[in-house]
Amino acid sequence: MVYLDHSATTPLDPEVLQAMMPYLTEEFGNASSVYGLGQRARQAIDQARDEVAAFYGVVAKEVIFTSGGTEGDNFAFRGIAERNADRGRHVITSTIEHDAVLRSADALERDGFDVTRLPVDRFGLVDPQTLRKALRVDTILVSIMHANNEVGTVEPIRELVAVTREHSQAYFHTDAVQSTGKIPARVDELGVDLLSMSAHKLHGPKGVGCLIVRSGVRLEPQLHGGGHERNRRAGTENVAGIVGLAKAIGIASRDLAKNTAHLTALRDRLIKGVLERIPGSELTGHPQQRLPHHASFLFAGVEGESLLLQLDMEGIAASSGSACTSGSLEASHVILALGFPRERALGSLRLSVGKGNTDADIGLVLDRLPKMVARLRAMAPSAA
Repeated sequence: MVYLDHSATTPLDPEVLQAMMPYLTEEFGNASSVYGLGQRARQAIDQARDEVAAFYGVVAKEVIFTSGGTEGDNFAFRGIAERNADRGRHVITSTIEHDAVLRSADALERDGFDVTRLPVDRFGLVDPQTLRKALRVDTILVSIMHANNEVGTVEPIRELVAVTREHSQAYFHTDAVQSTGKIPARVDELGVDLLSMSAHKLHGPKGVGCLIVRSGVRLEPQLHGGGHERNRRAGTENVAGIVGLAKAIGIASRDLAKNTAHLTALRDRLIKGVLERIPGSELTGHPQQRLPHHASFLFAGVEGESLLLQLDMEGIAASSGSACTSGSLEASHVILALGFPRERALGSLRLSVGKGNTDADIGLVLDRLPKMVARLRAMAPSAA
């Protein structure tokens, strides 16, 4: 199989598995226990927290371990809203966020909060001046993702944070699930107050992530129970997952320059080849300001889901922004937000490369994808 869906999930790095194994076997202690087995688990968590904090440029107490990006996004929205409703009930996000953010915003709206969803340009960028105009005296949270999962655009987070700081007292959250490990995402450099991530997007284990919460941010806990995570997130810690998260972050930091060069070369060859070989193809997202591993396209006259099935039959794993729900094909909200009509948005394809991909993988895709697109166009009702 040629795996080109690294934006969906990544294979577990053997180094990460090796680091996790002791805590899946003999070192199985509960980190809250006072005897040696438990205290060794506690030490492993503390070391992992230090490593994650160093990676993001924060202090250890600002790292809250979670079950992943979805929990982190929900925690940021609900936690900020519940703790700061006395200051205001207005929240700002964008139209191209992950559903974990958009549905959190919807939930707040049902609870009586006012939500502003900022538009983006045709490349998926949020304009800082649009944000400035949307800020109000009662705005308590701005949440703009660091990089988009469907089209790969990297947002101007520093500029957006600067505008927020100048015109509002709102906290700033960014979903860094796609960017962590691919591009620099230090909290101290971005200037954000909260950042959520997930380990499985950078060759770590599924079911673990973290939410960075800067000191001084007022955040209401969402899970109640024991005093875990400094009374901010109750529940027995996933020791093996936390160790794996820290190891994956360490590997990503260590190999960032090498991986970026490798991924960018594969991505650029893929983009160039697709646009040259397939008539009616169009790159989505920003042509330069995009993730190094991410290529996304629209193909006129083709449905993305049909194309995915063709690719799968050829042993190529990819994804589409469209989703089949209750028998009807729904266009990606991200592609629609970029201004494309529904019929064009249905022909979306995302190809995201990883460190294990090779030039041969790209060559195979560039050889077979044009034939698949041509075949599907010939089969389309409009061609009759």
